[in-house]
Amino acid sequence: MVAQKGLAPEVADRIGDYVQCHGGVSLVEQLFQDPRLSQSKQALEGLRDLKLLYEYLTLFGIAEKISFDLSLARGLDYYTGVIYEAVLLQSPAEAEEEPLNVGSVAAGGRYDELVGMFNPKGHKVPCVGLSIGVERIFSIVEQRMKTFGEKIRTTETQVFVATPQKNFLQERLKLIAELWDAGIKAELLYKNNPKLLTQLHYCENMGIPLVVIIGEEELKEGVLKLRSVASREEVAIKRENLVAEIQKRLFES
Repeated sequence: MVAQKGLAPEVADRIGDYVQCHGGVSLVEQLFQDPRLSQSKQALEGLRDLKLLYEYLTLFGIAEKISFDLSLARGLDYYTGVIYEAVLLQSPAEAEEEPLNVGSVAAGGRYDELVGMFNPKGHKVPCVGLSIGVERIFSIVEQRMKTFGEKIRTTETQVFVATPQKNFLQERLKLIAELWDAGIKAELLYKNNPKLLTQLHYCENMGIPLVVIIGEEELKEGVLKLRSVASREEVAIKRENLVAEIQKRLFES
């Protein structure tokens, strides 16, 4: 700052001391007592905003989750008030794992003058916004699932309704309606004559854990086949017991 901004060394040192400060509401109170900042109208205005913010955070019960960091700086050309970043903190269970090193996952702040630039009369419009790092969040979720041995799935489907028979769409629709009524997340291929192998491959690719297979033989006997996609084991279950068996397996998994 001395070379680039032309600041006096003692001023640069003083700024260096400030930017090392971080803490909670106690830091805000401490800065109110600072002999230099207390003489600055602009500094006092900012500290009052922060004090009010911490009052609201306390009411929400999340004040202890917020760190006031004076080293944070971003968008100086358009932010006009409080700025913030959301960062990932490892849980105790992850402490021994390799750090993810993804930085902040969301950031934003107050920019009262930005929208006013597009107002014909130049009125200031109070605004607060943020951006979310979706790709970073996905990388965190993926890494955590790998750490805990969980399989990454792109669907919430729990059960797939399949058939080896042709022209069995209506029977599959009846069955899937029963599963939906029981609160089970189920799906099927909306084709009249899908190949069974195609349906099973779909379940493997999507990570769907269970398959209910219905065909002419099962319909005559009043049973259904319940297949585990992971082990490929199949068991015959009476239709009236299907929902209970599925719920049991999902609870145990």
